[in-house]
Amino acid sequence: MRSPPRWRAAAERCSEPRSRPWAGWPEADVVPAYEERRFASAAEWRAWLEEHHDSVDGIRIILAKKGAPQPSVTHAEAIDEALCFGWIDGIRNRRDEESFLQTFTPRRARSMWSQVNIGHVERLTGAGRMHEAGQREIDRAKADGRWDAAYAPPSRIEVPDDLAAALAADPAAQAAFAGLDSQNRFAILFRIHQAKRPETRARRIEQFVAMLAAGDTLYPRKS
Repeated sequence: MRSPPRWRAAAERCSEPRSRPWAGWPEADVVPAYEERRFASAAEWRAWLEEHHDSVDGIRIILAKKGAPQPSVTHAEAIDEALCFGWIDGIRNRRDEESFLQTFTPRRARSMWSQVNIGHVERLTGAGRMHEAGQREIDRAKADGRWDAAYAPPSRIEVPDDLAAALAADPAAQAAFAGLDSQNRFAILFRIHQAKRPETRARRIEQFVAMLAAGDTLYPRKS
């Protein structure tokens, strides 16, 4: 009988609920059946949020591509208005030749903040645009430490010393990490950054190094 992959053995040693090292993380392409809707302007989107921000679990907005004959609120405008009401953007999928579907949901209780979104809400607050629902999320994040622990964007996030040392000890994993696309690289660094306890962080590093050494990735490789 063949022995299990190294990443699977690592995951089992760490008592994760599933045998994959990324156990517990949602699949990248799984989107609940939210309503799909087009908003012609930021004002229309804000009006919808004003009425539904505290009663709906999510929505998928139709975002028109540049030059599309039927315009819509822009991606940047949609994010601004969502943040004003304590909502955040999620998965974006291609809809057709002229548009995308962008998921928006209320921010969950333990949702981490990005440094980019902190910059956005500081700008929106200064402009007097924040709704009380959005301000509550800011206050909660500042109170529980998520504000200070905000993660850097993909273009600026760095490889931490403990991960670098673990990769250096495994040449196969180090080579695989060096060859990752930006999505898979950020996914690993983000999950390590999110670990609040040292033992959780160490476990994730062990799992990801084993996964990389086995030639696996969190997201499918882009062809």
